[in-house]
Amino acid sequence: MAEHYAGARPQHQQKTQPRSHLLVKAATAATAGGSLLLLAGLTLAGTVIVLTVATPLLVIFSPVLVPAAITVFLVISGFLAAGGFGVAAISVLSWIYRYVTGKKPLGAEQLDTARDKLAGKAREMKEMAEQYTTGSQTS
Repeated sequence: MAEHYAGARPQHQQKTQPRSHLLVKAATAATAGGSLLLLAGLTLAGTVIVLTVATPLLVIFSPVLVPAAITVFLVISGFLAAGGFGVAAISVLSWIYRYVTGKKPLGAEQLDTARDKLAGKAREMKEMAEQYTTGSQTS
């Protein structure tokens, strides 16, 4: 089937790279891999040393650090929540303003449909109540 395509090479005639090119590739890979391995080892050694020095300090100061960390977390969470609620409130007020001024923001059609359905059901219930009260007065 490969003979049908013009310019198709048979599989056994693939290009082979010169030996020097392969040696350069291997040397580059070995150098890059070795340097990355060395950096990983230095990072591990630095981490162990820092933990060895910092652990006693953390144990000594933990009665102060733990409540301080909890307080900082709660304060930051409060500020983020307040900011989020503020953005939500501004978004809602902006949507209401656009709706009231007639600019039809996203979702206004759904709100109008729901309002119309609710008004229709309220009318039906009012008519049923009027029929019930007029029917019970004549009996």
